[in-house]
Amino acid sequence: MRTNQPGQIAHLKPASPKWKWLLTVFAAIAAISTFAADAPPKTRNVFLITTDGLRWQEVFTGAEEILLTKENGGVKDLDGLKKDFWRPTPEERRKAPMPFLWSEVASKGQIYGNQTKGSIARIVNTRRFSYPGYSEFLTGIADPRIDSNNKIPNPNTNVFEWLNQQPGFQGKVAAVVNWDVIPWILNTERSRLPIWTGYPLPPNAPVLIKFSPELEQLVADTTPIWSSVIMDSFTARAAMDYVRQEQPRAFYLAFGETDEWAHDGRYDCYLRAAHNVDRFIQRLWETTQSLPAYRDQTTFIITTDHGRGSGPQDWRHHNDKIGGAENIWVAVIGPDTPPLGERVKCALVTQSQVAATVAAVLGEDFHAAFPQAGAPIKEVRVTGK
Repeated sequence: MRTNQPGQIAHLKPASPKWKWLLTVFAAIAAISTFAADAPPKTRNVFLITTDGLRWQEVFTGAEEILLTKENGGVKDLDGLKKDFWRPTPEERRKAPMPFLWSEVASKGQIYGNQTKGSIARIVNTRRFSYPGYSEFLTGIADPRIDSNNKIPNPNTNVFEWLNQQPGFQGKVAAVVNWDVIPWILNTERSRLPIWTGYPLPPNAPVLIKFSPELEQLVADTTPIWSSVIMDSFTARAAMDYVRQEQPRAFYLAFGETDEWAHDGRYDCYLRAAHNVDRFIQRLWETTQSLPAYRDQTTFIITTDHGRGSGPQDWRHHNDKIGGAENIWVAVIGPDTPPLGERVKCALVTQSQVAATVAAVLGEDFHAAFPQAGAPIKEVRVTGK
């Protein structure tokens, strides 16, 4: 029976027990629907996790055969690398370096960016390198003024800075990262966000995160491979310690080896770094699910800052002249995210939507506060504001 037609309800007899029963049922359904629409999200905590410069190609199709050589991929032990990561099909190959992403995150959450299946995830900024990318996913804005990786304070408000000002989040927001420029991208002098990088912070940044002398000494005693990025293993250990001790509600974790090894032309190390990131994320997820403050109340959003080129040489590079470096990927798992799995033939997802999505899974509206930022990814949450 359609109840939206004029005058139809007027024909019902209120005295009839049958109609009274039906009206009661309709009222109950309406009340349940309203409650569901207004119900707060189950997510109370959000983790944004990024791994610098990891291509969508490896995420969705696994190791690329043309790069499994000494000439194109700088591979030292070809037999060992193929044993670990080469499989007959793309579906098998992608699970080899990132088994947790595909067994848990993609199966129980959502993942965007497989261009072979009509799912496009793309940056909005035109630079196609790190600072503009980090700024875009942290602030929701592709700012043309950001045109270098120099240590310049970001003029835009990032989502973690904004969350730290919201009721219930003050003092429960932090970042553990391993690229020495990120404190400037987060503008820690202004935002006052506690952050650890393993490197000196901006002059007036708050010094609120300290770890055991043993960890700090291990970082100091390890011969660096790169001048501005520490090893992902140190970052993973620091993040795990901080989460267990402080239990932040909004947490940003950044890994960087995938980009560095790619620039060095070491496809073997690049794949192994991606595999390590997958293991670190698994450990962190299992840790959160073991703690009452996080269990069934935590959403992970996992992505990257830019893509890379294709082919024997361009896979190493990314900039505004490298085709394909604008393509990225985004994965989400959490109690409010429908398990839609690997998305196919879906609407375009942009890097500028990540910041608002971080807030949206908590029931907060970053996009309303900063309308110039991208809107949240609609399908990622089913409840909240």
